[in-house]
Amino acid sequence: MDVTDQTFQAEVLDRSATVPVIVDLWAPWCGPCKTLGPMIEKAVADTGGAVELAKVNVDDNPSVAQAFNVQSIPAVFAISQGQVVDQFIGAVPEAQISAFVQRLAPAPTEADTLAAAGDEASLRKALELEPDHVGATEGLARLLIDRGDPAEALALLGRLPETEASRTLAAQARLLEVGVDVSGAGGVDMEAKLDELLERVRDDDVARQEFVDLLEAMGPDDPRTKEYRRALTARLY
Repeated sequence: MDVTDQTFQAEVLDRSATVPVIVDLWAPWCGPCKTLGPMIEKAVADTGGAVELAKVNVDDNPSVAQAFNVQSIPAVFAISQGQVVDQFIGAVPEAQISAFVQRLAPAPTEADTLAAAGDEASLRKALELEPDHVGATEGLARLLIDRGDPAEALALLGRLPETEASRTLAAQARLLEVGVDVSGAGGVDMEAKLDELLERVRDDDVARQEFVDLLEAMGPDDPRTKEYRRALTARLY
């Protein structure tokens, strides 16, 4: 995520109480920053969410740079529990970046290993060990939706705080409950379905929920999503 002077407290210091956060201080004119950035992003992505990345443009956010007493960039800091626990300055080899990130990532638990296996038995065993394991919950919910068991999928997802992935899965499950399969195999004409529901969204709560779920299932990258969200707003207000 891109972090500013205004959001640094919440998105880095407060967030680091839950998950380690790496802060990458960079600037658009900094050549080594452009080389280093993608390598840090990859190393963090490889942790599967165990470590998060906050990027700070020092030109636009001088207060953060001053707080770290940065004299040159790129400058990279690891924050845990609100404190700097590791750092490096300047461009370094990719292997060193990976090691830096992995030192922050907690060792995988037995539930993590089971969740990574991905089969139903392993996912259920992972949830016996850690009932609030996000990866296992979302993985099992996805399997249940694929085999046509939306009720159990929704029950599972309802036990955890909402994430982007769980919100999409819940939308798919609710749609399946009303007979709309958006997995690809169902052959749903999304535009025709949305147009039909749009006529009823003002006075019909069920139609409105189905309309919103279809947009969630389509995802933000589908150009139709923004178009139909505007249409929904116009119809309601």
